[in-house]
Amino acid sequence: WKSVGANRGTSSANISEVQLYCDWSWEAIIWTSIGWSVSVGLGLLCCIYVATLHENDLWFSNIKEVEREISFRTECGLYYSYYKQMLQAPSIQEGLSDLIHDNLTESKRTINLLQRMNIYQEVFLSVLYRSLPIQSYLEPVYFYIYTVFSLQAVYVIALYLTAWLLSGSWLAGTLTGVWYILNRVDTTRVEFTISLRENWSLPFLALQVTAITCYLRPQLTALQQVLVWLMYVTTFCFCLTWQFNQFILLVQALVIYTLDCVDLLTTTQVTTLYLVQVSGLLSVWLLQFCNSMILGSLVLSFIVAALFVRHCQSGLKSGSLLVRLGKLLLHSAMVFLLTFTINYLAKVLLPLLPSFFSHSLFPLDFDASLYLCEEAFGLLPLDTLDRLASTLLLHPYSLTLLLLSGMLAVAALQNLSRPKGSPPEERKGAAEGQLNAFRPDVAYNLLHTLFYGLLAFSTMRMKYIWTGHMCAVAAYGVCGKELWTLLLTTLRCNSKVLVRFWPKLMEELSELREFYDPDTVELMTWISTKTPKRAVFAGSMQLLAGIKLCTGRVLTNHPHYEDKDLRERTKQVYQVYACRSPEEVHDILRAAGADYVVLENSICYERRHRRGCRLRDLLDLANGHIMDGPGENDPDLAPASHPRFCEAIKTDTVAYTALFTRTFQNKTFHVYRVKKKHKKIPKSSPEPSATQ
Repeated sequence: WKSVGANRGTSSANISEVQLYCDWSWEAIIWTSIGWSVSVGLGLLCCIYVATLHENDLWFSNIKEVEREISFRTECGLYYSYYKQMLQAPSIQEGLSDLIHDNLTESKRTINLLQRMNIYQEVFLSVLYRSLPIQSYLEPVYFYIYTVFSLQAVYVIALYLTAWLLSGSWLAGTLTGVWYILNRVDTTRVEFTISLRENWSLPFLALQVTAITCYLRPQLTALQQVLVWLMYVTTFCFCLTWQFNQFILLVQALVIYTLDCVDLLTTTQVTTLYLVQVSGLLSVWLLQFCNSMILGSLVLSFIVAALFVRHCQSGLKSGSLLVRLGKLLLHSAMVFLLTFTINYLAKVLLPLLPSFFSHSLFPLDFDASLYLCEEAFGLLPLDTLDRLASTLLLHPYSLTLLLLSGMLAVAALQNLSRPKGSPPEERKGAAEGQLNAFRPDVAYNLLHTLFYGLLAFSTMRMKYIWTGHMCAVAAYGVCGKELWTLLLTTLRCNSKVLVRFWPKLMEELSELREFYDPDTVELMTWISTKTPKRAVFAGSMQLLAGIKLCTGRVLTNHPHYEDKDLRERTKQVYQVYACRSPEEVHDILRAAGADYVVLENSICYERRHRRGCRLRDLLDLANGHIMDGPGENDPDLAPASHPRFCEAIKTDTVAYTALFTRTFQNKTFHVYRVKKKHKKIPKSSPEPSATQ
């Protein structure tokens, strides 16, 4: 396939006449074949690169099975445990039944994991592994991690194709792939967070953007139906594999809405893109056993509102510039008002449990603070921009963004100034040199990178959506226009500087490490060999995910924090790190069904976070107590009447030994058995005094 009119030196009027056609000349076939081969080669290179880093960092091939499982930290271990559970089930049907009627993940509760969590990828992989004749050649854990690493190849290929479509040259795709690999620290974290949902979903989001880019190409007719189906499939896979899908699609819907408002998309294109999103979400809604959180999502409410108001306001795109701007303001106000109205009614009429994100829109409480105190949910650190600039990515990206934004603004004003009744198609006949023929595929990618860039700056975890696409946009700017070569030369960003990155990559690949966490290995071994298989464990969300994976024991809480009841239980279980009496903590743990509680010194004596963000500080604030250490406290806080439980229990006074028995201890962990019955505590043995 060849892009006509998108080569260097073409005027903007010619760009409006870009169309796809088949060129079966030998030269075109060879050139295109080379382009596809390079895309696959770069994808495989990225896959091998992250797999090598993972092996070198952990010496994964040489450590014990329990150490491999411990390396799946926090929620990664929880997700991988379901893959392991499906493989250990007597049959696929029994495995699915156990997931649908799970009573191991949350003690005293039976939950449908396929409804609550996005773990269909683990189910699919387990079924695939059991069905293929590879059990004697490939261990289950390698089948899992190699699949995730292979998705990185898909991710790079999708970004490559997006840059190729935008610029008309696969050289832009090559530059995209190189930039993605050079900026690995900021484009992916797959090598140490293998099971995170984003590592499964972002490759499908990149494929969806590629399909949208191709769909919005001017005068494309032959492949439209195929592309619509491709957009649906990729949207569906993206939504199925990540619980944050509705928030990501909301930003994408706002991009589509903005392009519609400034007449850069036709009515058919807008409606098709909206319906693709709705179809993908509703398909996931069905597979997740009618998960009510999807129907109550803002993105569905917004799409319904946008389509309804658009249908009712037939005269929106008529009148002079000022009249149209006024209509747009009124139109937008109506859309957003109707969006929140529909969303409110959905939450009232449906049996919805508020998610963490809707909950956190209000003043910060314990649940919101617990997440927002984590670095991943904070603002984007400025050193990220320094790293992106050091690889020569930030400068061409910024220049491309600046120029395209100016062109888009001019095109939008010209579109809004069209005489009444002038259809969008009349833009195709515009005189040469006019900017009102701004390509819709370029416009979409411009707003995509702008909107997701803002999201990345507000929430660091979301930067991985932005930085990958950033490589494609920058490559389009460099390879699509001769101007950028001149500007980069002026900034002295020449290709000779690239030589200095090669030793850095080789150093990363040659640095050998080994997984070493003897305290956690000792804990998991003790739990597996010294506790009943149906024993219930309480503790931090992160540690319990590893206990579920390594030992299969029942948990009181876990890191999948989107459920209201689970958030409340987690807050109660975390009282072991608060200033509470032994009787109160015992009652809380018994109410959750806990047989054992694991206390971690790293949390009890935490120093990683600043004062006010340590877990014990969040608990003190939630309980109305003064925080530890020097610093100011709110005047409405009072001193605690009891010492901190995680510290005081180690004194082994009667007040604590009557309710808890220490069963395991090492430098990092202390495990106590929660006694089932209260014993009468002698008054002559008071508990230690609270430290203030």
